[in-house]
Amino acid sequence: MWRARRAAVACEVCQSLVKHSSGIQRNLPLQKLHLVSRSIYRSHHPALKLQRPQLRTSFQQFSSLTNLSLHKLKLSPIKYGYQPRRNFWPARLAARLLKLRYIILGSAVGGGYTAKKTFDEWKDMIPDLSDYKWIVPDFIWEIDEYIDLDKIRKALPSSEDLAKLAPDLDKIADSLSLLKDFFTTGSPGETTFRATDHGSESDKHYRKVSDKEKIDQLQEELLHTQLKYQRILERLEKENKELRKLVLQKDDKGIHHRKLKKSLIDMYSEVLDVLSDYDASYNTQDHLPRVVVVGDQSAGKTSVLEMIAQARIFPRGSGEMMTRSPVKVTLSEGPHHVALFKDSSREFDLTKEEDLAALRHEIELRMRKNVKEGCTVSPETISLNVKGPGLQRMVLVDLPGVINTVTSGMAPDTKETIFSISKAYMQNPNAIILCIQDGSVDAERSIVTDLVSQMDPHGRRTIFVLTKVDLAEKNVASPSRIQQIIEGKLFPMKALGYFAVVTGKGNSSESIEAIREYEEEFFQNSKLLKTSMLKAHQVTTRNLSLAVSDCFWKMVRESVEQQADSFKATRFNLETEWKNNYPRLRELDRNELFEKAKNEILDEVISLSQVTPKHWEEILQQSLWERVSTHVIENIYLPAAQTMNSGTFNTTVDIKLKQWTDKQLPNKAVEVAWETLQEEFSRFMTEPKGKEHDDIFDKLKEAVKEESIKRHKWNDFAEDSLRVIQHNALEDRSISDKQQWDAAIYFMEEALQARLKDTENAIENMIGPDWKKRWLYWKNRTQEQSVHNETKNELEKMLKCNEEHPAYLASDEITTVRKNLESRGVEVDPSLIKDTWHQVYRRHFLKTALNHCNLCRRGFYYYQRHFIDSELECNDVVLFWRIQRMLAITANTLRQQLTNTEVRRLEKNVKEVLEDFAEDGEKKIKLLTGKRVQLAEDLKKVREIQEKLDAFIEALHQEK
Repeated sequence: MWRARRAAVACEVCQSLVKHSSGIQRNLPLQKLHLVSRSIYRSHHPALKLQRPQLRTSFQQFSSLTNLSLHKLKLSPIKYGYQPRRNFWPARLAARLLKLRYIILGSAVGGGYTAKKTFDEWKDMIPDLSDYKWIVPDFIWEIDEYIDLDKIRKALPSSEDLAKLAPDLDKIADSLSLLKDFFTTGSPGETTFRATDHGSESDKHYRKVSDKEKIDQLQEELLHTQLKYQRILERLEKENKELRKLVLQKDDKGIHHRKLKKSLIDMYSEVLDVLSDYDASYNTQDHLPRVVVVGDQSAGKTSVLEMIAQARIFPRGSGEMMTRSPVKVTLSEGPHHVALFKDSSREFDLTKEEDLAALRHEIELRMRKNVKEGCTVSPETISLNVKGPGLQRMVLVDLPGVINTVTSGMAPDTKETIFSISKAYMQNPNAIILCIQDGSVDAERSIVTDLVSQMDPHGRRTIFVLTKVDLAEKNVASPSRIQQIIEGKLFPMKALGYFAVVTGKGNSSESIEAIREYEEEFFQNSKLLKTSMLKAHQVTTRNLSLAVSDCFWKMVRESVEQQADSFKATRFNLETEWKNNYPRLRELDRNELFEKAKNEILDEVISLSQVTPKHWEEILQQSLWERVSTHVIENIYLPAAQTMNSGTFNTTVDIKLKQWTDKQLPNKAVEVAWETLQEEFSRFMTEPKGKEHDDIFDKLKEAVKEESIKRHKWNDFAEDSLRVIQHNALEDRSISDKQQWDAAIYFMEEALQARLKDTENAIENMIGPDWKKRWLYWKNRTQEQSVHNETKNELEKMLKCNEEHPAYLASDEITTVRKNLESRGVEVDPSLIKDTWHQVYRRHFLKTALNHCNLCRRGFYYYQRHFIDSELECNDVVLFWRIQRMLAITANTLRQQLTNTEVRRLEKNVKEVLEDFAEDGEKKIKLLTGKRVQLAEDLKKVREIQEKLDAFIEALHQEK
């Protein structure tokens, strides 16, 4: 009879199972199906449209565990009893016949239910390939047009139909009980009594178990179940990630490349980059969402970002400040785990350690480059894109850590600068603030929580993250303190969500995979979960990244269209202002204006090569003579002219010319040539071009000219070659014809007349106005000028007595002049007499030399005969001819150097300067200024922002 008893129990168990299975819905809700299951389900059900799941609200729990339902098994109460063995064979036969029927029917029903359940589980395990429908040929998706799949599906029996095939097991159980009671010897109530008595004994045994043990057992089972499903979900996600990676890699090789579009997050990141270039100080209406990561220094925010990005991409140091400028990280999905900068095409493979080291080094170099001299941090943003399979799509901005004290080596304003940078990002009403708090230190020591509370007092866009929970649990005496921090009860800071994470064991060489395994292992054994201080959705960086991504896209969808409308209004205002102020000018931004100015400057440099050789030589000869004329007259001609005969004159001239050529003349010539080139270059750069002239380029042209001249250096070998040429030219004394003789006399007369005019002006300034100016212009002499005038008159009387007086006064002559002046009541100093004599004798000498020039006009005949049998000597004319010829030869040589070498080198320098200016944004802003430039610049940026926003909104609607 024990077999019959077992059969009865099994019937009742089966009955409960059938009741439970008959309540299963025919179709599972679409939201609980896996991604790929949803795509397959929708493809076979045309009536259902592809719809994105509803976004979770900000207060909803972000956890992968919330989507998993725990299937509970309800068992019907079992009646236990003892039946004595009977030898009545009809009863045994009936029991066996009933058992055989139960086995057949139960197997049919149970097999159908098991097959249905297995099929549903397999559907949930298939990944979502709806985004990759293009991989499957188009005719597969159109197969429902040729085959009525709905009719086939309806023709198949459902779980309810299968349940109807099963017999009424309740009636079978009742019949079996009556049959057993009929064939038993005891009374019917005896079995019932025994079963009831057995149940009461079990109830008494059950009451012995304490309520606390039951609660602990239930919590332990619940935790194990959650962890079990968590592992199953992670395994499925890993398989899904590998599958998506495979698909993306195939697509990366060119399969259906024409259907690929730029990802949403990349489009959104480009909008943020353009906004950052438009106004780095965020003074514009830039309210587009970003995830702003803030925290105290060494709180672990860099480690949290690396866990989200799944790579160690940031430079790190032991206790020192490493984040010196904001870093905008755009996370997106891709076939390979790579990183690249916005302004570079190089990809860093994040699976290779050498590429990771190079990326960290590049970020550190860019940060130090952004930081200006005398500062510690910079507000300039570094833009970095990180792609990889399975990454959550979002834009994060890592800010420098908030500090409490400025240490040695930091700028005095470092603390205030970090606060201002953090506030500038957090003031955005749509910025998601990811507040990082070190869980291993006291919460009272945190500075960032007060700052976050000021920016978001209601906590509507703040997500609080407690790091280093493993150290906190180990070191904190009261575990409830961690719960108070997580729930925001320890300090007055409200948040949208609270999370606890573990970022490794403090070893910088740990891999991301090792940290993740350590984090999962810690939370599996942590008391924080076992004691329900933390919920399953509040732990691990994976759940954190899911929550941040969902919140980020929710804010993006809510704010992006409003921002697009705002920029449309801004664009209309700027276009109206341009039409009213500059109706006849094109809208050229700063870069376009620079290119236009660059072409004009290069054209003007080329114009230097079109200057005629005659013009170069005339300018060079005239400039060189103006530079050396004083030395020739004062140091060569006048000392030699004081000699008594021609031999001494020529000897003195040759010696002084040789000294001059060896030491000064070549250098003076190169200086004159370089200054002449600068003057001509400046003339071409600055002269007005008529109506085509645009004064907006004047500052840029002046800066290019000065920088090019500063960089240009004359050829070092020019002086050596010039020295030889000039020395040979001055050695020649042979005047070949009368024309050259007359040219030398004319050159000498011009030089002497210029010196005589300068001397007359010096004497006039010394003695004051003459009697005509005093009478006509009512001017008077000063006391000093009167003394100079009396001294001049006395010295002129001396020269009239001796017209061949030497250049210097003797001491007795000075005494005589002073005595004569004192006799007339004029007190003079000997130095005043010498100064006045210098100018008076100089004028006398120059007048005498000019008279001698007139006499030498007819002296070429005597020159040819070497002045034999002639009292006329014109050696001074020969000297000026030698000087004139040297000037002509030097000018010709310098002209050749200019046109053949120096102009080309200058043009090369100008091109280099323009290239350097083109790469220097600050220089262009400084040199191309004005309302017109700024208006065109703003208009171009606003148009670009609006276009990118419109494209992003269109793609966003298509995704919905």
